[in-house]
Amino acid sequence: MKFMLKVVAFMLLGTTLAFAKPTIYILATGGTIAGSGSGELSTAYTSGTVTVDKLIAAVPQINEIATIKGEQISQIGSQEMNNEVWLKLAKRVNELLTSGKADGVVITHGTDTMEETAYFLNLVVKSDKPIVMVGAMRNSGSLSADGPLNLFNAVNVAISKDSVNKGVMVVMNDEIHAAREVTKTNTTGVETFKSPNAGKIGTVFYGNVKFYMAPLRKHTASSEFDITKITELPRVDILYSHANDNADFANIAIKNGTKGIISAGMGNGNPFPTVLEALGEGVKKGVVVVRDSRVGSGETTLNGEVDDAKYGFLASDNLNAQKARVLLMLALTKTMDKAKIQELFLTH
Repeated sequence: MKFMLKVVAFMLLGTTLAFAKPTIYILATGGTIAGSGSGELSTAYTSGTVTVDKLIAAVPQINEIATIKGEQISQIGSQEMNNEVWLKLAKRVNELLTSGKADGVVITHGTDTMEETAYFLNLVVKSDKPIVMVGAMRNSGSLSADGPLNLFNAVNVAISKDSVNKGVMVVMNDEIHAAREVTKTNTTGVETFKSPNAGKIGTVFYGNVKFYMAPLRKHTASSEFDITKITELPRVDILYSHANDNADFANIAIKNGTKGIISAGMGNGNPFPTVLEALGEGVKKGVVVVRDSRVGSGETTLNGEVDDAKYGFLASDNLNAQKARVLLMLALTKTMDKAKIQELFLTH
C-alpha cells in the first residue's frame, strides 16, 4: 500500500512539474509603451509614466502562460537612455538568468534607442535563455494602442523553447528581429522595425511563434565581452558626414578626450576630405576611428576609396553607426589593439 501511494505521489509530482509555468521577468525602462497622453487621438504624450505593474495588469492573458514578475529599472523616454541604465539593466538580466530565478526576460523599452540597448545586451549578457525587447509606437492611452499585443507576443516568444540561443530579440508588430540586425526605419509607423541586411528571423501572430532563421555572429553566452567588473564605459562619438562638410566636430571630439569615433561617412563610408585628414590626425593621438556609412544598409569595406591602412582606420562591416558605437565602446574596455578590435567587428 505504501509503495502504491509513493507511485501515485510521484506521478502527481511529475504531472505538476510537466505543467509548471515558466517564470518570466518583465523589466520596465519606460518609453512609449509606458506612455500616456491627453486623449485617444492626441499625438502628444509623456513617456514612462505607466509603471510595470500597470503594464502587466493591462495584459492579464500573460499570467495564463507564465508566472510573471515585474521590476522597474527606469522610467524614461529612450531618447534619455544612457550608459548607467545599460549597465544596471545588463547586470540585472545576467543575475536573473544565471541564478535560475527566471526562464526568460522581457524588457519594455522606448523605440528611439531600442536597437542600441538590444545590441548592448546581446554583447554582454551571459545566458542562452530568451531575452526579448518590446515597445510600442502608440502610447497606452492612444486609439488602437499597439503595446498590449506587442507585450503578449513578447512573453510568448520568451517562453518558446525555440527562442533559446537566439540572442537578444526585438518583438514588434508581429515580427521577431535579431538584436544585431534590427533598426528603426520610420518615425511613427507601427511597422518601423526592420532588419535591412538580413530580414526578420521569425514571426509571432497572437502568440503563435515561428522562427525561420537564426543569428550567426557571436552573442550572449558566446560573446567575448564581460561587464561584471565594469562600472563605466569609454566615450565614443558618432560623426555624420555630408556634402561641404568641415572638420570642426571631429577636432572638438578629439580635443575633448573621445576614445573612439564612428565616422558615418557618405556612400561606402567616405568622409569629406578635411574630415578625413582630421580623423587621421586623431588616430595619431590615440583615437580609434571606425569608418561606417550613413546609408543605412550594406557593408562598409576596408580599403575602398579610403586607404584605411594609411590612416589607421577600421571598418564596421555592416553594422549601422549607432551599433558600431556600442561595439567600439565595449571593445575599448578590452583592448586598444586595432587588429583585435577589427576582428571583433567581423565576429560580433
